[in-house]
Amino acid sequence: MTDREWMLRACALAEKGSGFVNPNPQVGCVIVKNGAVIGEGYHERYGTLHAERNALKNCTEDPCGADMYVTLEPCCHYGKNPPCTEAVIAAGIRRVIVGSDDPNPLVAGKGIRQLRDAGIEVETGVCKAECDRLNRIFFHYITTKTPYCILKAAMTADGKTATRTGSSKWITGEEARAHVHQTRGRVAAVMCGIGTVLADDPMLNCRLPGAHNPVRVICDSRLRISMTSKLVQTAGEIPTVVAACVPDPEKQAELERAGVRVLMLPSENGRVSLRALMQELGRMQLDSVLIEGGAELHEAALHAGIVQQIQIYIAPKIFGGKDAKPAIGGLGVETAADAYLLSAPEIIRFGDDILLEYTVKGAGECSPES
Repeated sequence: MTDREWMLRACALAEKGSGFVNPNPQVGCVIVKNGAVIGEGYHERYGTLHAERNALKNCTEDPCGADMYVTLEPCCHYGKNPPCTEAVIAAGIRRVIVGSDDPNPLVAGKGIRQLRDAGIEVETGVCKAECDRLNRIFFHYITTKTPYCILKAAMTADGKTATRTGSSKWITGEEARAHVHQTRGRVAAVMCGIGTVLADDPMLNCRLPGAHNPVRVICDSRLRISMTSKLVQTAGEIPTVVAACVPDPEKQAELERAGVRVLMLPSENGRVSLRALMQELGRMQLDSVLIEGGAELHEAALHAGIVQQIQIYIAPKIFGGKDAKPAIGGLGVETAADAYLLSAPEIIRFGDDILLEYTVKGAGECSPES
């Protein structure tokens, strides 16, 4: 097998940590000796062994003289685990093949330099695009200290998210809705506005077996959320955050007794400052947020410049009607030249539905080079 094939195997291993390692990166590692795999592993959960140490632990024979394929530059600092570079050097690995450089200031080339200083041959950039894609969230979070935000909407072919009466269940089919839950399972938090909570009384949980539930974040400037809502009633089971900007000490105390964390934040135009909220969520080590509406929050998030990625699910249906709800509310931009610019989409099919996945240009999406 080629270096690329071994690295793609390491990428597949790294994917297994999705949703469980935040705010750490997803990393996979394969150790090859005499053309055969003798050990492999991945970073399984936050705080547990890193991929390199897992792979070395799982070796079926002495790794001295072997090649190591790792999707991200090995760490060289002490955190919840000791440096992986020390373990690689001690094991006598002959060659290390790296996919992505690590933009973490504590690493950022130092890991590769340590390995080379120890006489280990290091090659970088193998399957770089695939390895970088694994850690778009981590690269953004580690360099900005704010969450990577994904804005998600499901709409009809004419761009409607609900009929004029508010009916919206279900626009897309089961396959597309299952994919939404996969995304919920890999992000640290899911966020919606109080309008959605009052209208739909959602749970905002992940319904896939074995997946983790993201922290639920509600933008509720005036603390209008009902104490009988599903979110409040289950706050003791799933971490729930309500972000407000208009103080109501009595309601805040009531919510906190129910297990809800209330963040009192600055306001912008009478609503919670989304930029301030992202700073606070970053301090809480929430590295990613899935924004799930409604239309007013979507527009506010775009206007605030906090969105890095957009997921638009489109169903082969038409609702019509000038009063039917769009995916993006607010006033919108004034001229065509003011439009929010997106990348060319990645197009994915789910049954009869399609997903258009864009990155927002100029929204601070970070790669190891930036």
